[in-house]
Amino acid sequence: MRDEPLVLGIETSCDETGVGIVRGHTLLADALASSVDQHARFGGVVPEVASRAHLEALVPTMQRALDEAGVTLADVDAIAVTSGPGLAGALLVGVAAAKGYALAAEKPIYGVNHLAAHVAVDTLEHGPLPEPAVAMLVSGGHSSLLLVDDLTAGVTPLGATIDDAAGEAFDKVARLLGLGFPGGPIIDRSARDGDRASIAFPRGLTAQKDLVAHRFDFSFSGLKTAVARWVESRERAGEPVPVADVSASFQEAVCDVLTAKAIDACRSNGVRTLVIGGGVAANSRLRVLAEERAARHGIAVRVPRPGLCTDNGAMVAALGSHLVAAGVAPSRLDLPADSAMGLTEVSVPG
Repeated sequence: MRDEPLVLGIETSCDETGVGIVRGHTLLADALASSVDQHARFGGVVPEVASRAHLEALVPTMQRALDEAGVTLADVDAIAVTSGPGLAGALLVGVAAAKGYALAAEKPIYGVNHLAAHVAVDTLEHGPLPEPAVAMLVSGGHSSLLLVDDLTAGVTPLGATIDDAAGEAFDKVARLLGLGFPGGPIIDRSARDGDRASIAFPRGLTAQKDLVAHRFDFSFSGLKTAVARWVESRERAGEPVPVADVSASFQEAVCDVLTAKAIDACRSNGVRTLVIGGGVAANSRLRVLAEERAARHGIAVRVPRPGLCTDNGAMVAALGSHLVAAGVAPSRLDLPADSAMGLTEVSVPG
C-alpha cells in the first residue's frame, strides 16, 4: 500500500555493511557487503578493519539498495540507522552517513537499537508480532532473552550472557578445532557427521543453585574451556581428535541451554510466541530443538530465514517502519553512536 511508510535502514554495528528498504512490512531491498574475509586471518572481528570496510562499502551498498528497490533517496519517508549497541568505530560510520543522507534529503532520522531490530525483522516474513512475545537473540556479541510487550515502546530484559556469547563460543571452539572463521556455520556443517551424545559437555547456569539468580542468563565460557581441556587431553595422549563428534557435542550443549531457557521464559511469562533472531538463529540444530520443545507446550516459534538472522539493513528499516507507523518522534540530528546502548531503549528519543 502506498500510504505505508517507505523507510531506509543502515546497519554498521559490526562487520556487515547493510542497507535495507521496506514499505510497511514489505521488503523491497536488502543490500549487504561483508568484511568477514578480511577478519578471517585474525580469527575474529578487528574493530579498525571493520570501520575502514564500512567506509569503503557504504556508498556503493546504498546505491545497490536504491536501485534494487527502484526508488530514490527523495522517495523515502525516513532513514533509520543502528545507533547501538556495537563496535564504536563501526557504529560511527553508519550514524555519520545516516545524518548526512538525512540532512541532504531533508528526511527524519531514527537511531534504533540493534537488538530490537533483530526482533522487528521477523515481521517482514511472518507479519505483525503477537504481543506479548519472548525474543531470544543469539549472536557473536549477544545472548539475550527479552519480553516484548510493544516493540515501539520498549522491551524488558529477562536475561543475558554473563561472559562469552553463544556466537563467540562457536568462533573460539572452531578456532580450537582448526576449522576457521566464522565458527557458527562451520561447526554446524561439521556437526552433521558427528554424534551429539558422544561427549557430555557441561550446560552452564542450569544447576539448581544457579537458577535463583541466573534463571534466564547464559554462560558459555565454561563450556568453551571444557572443550579445550577435552581436546588437549586427547592430544597429550597422542589420540586423534574426533572433530565431528566434538562439534556435535559442543553444539548440542549450546542449543540445549538456549532452548531450555527460552521455553522456560515463555512459560513463566504466559507467552505463546517465541521469536529467535541473531546470527546463531541460522543454526540448524537450534531451529529443530526449539521447534520440538516449543511444540510440547503449545508455543509457536518464529525464526526469520537465515539471510535475515545475521546483521542486515532490512532489520533496521523494519524497526524504523514500526516507529514511523506508530507516530514515534524521530531522533535529533545530533544523535550519538552508543556502543553500550541499553536494551530498554528501542530508539534514540528526539
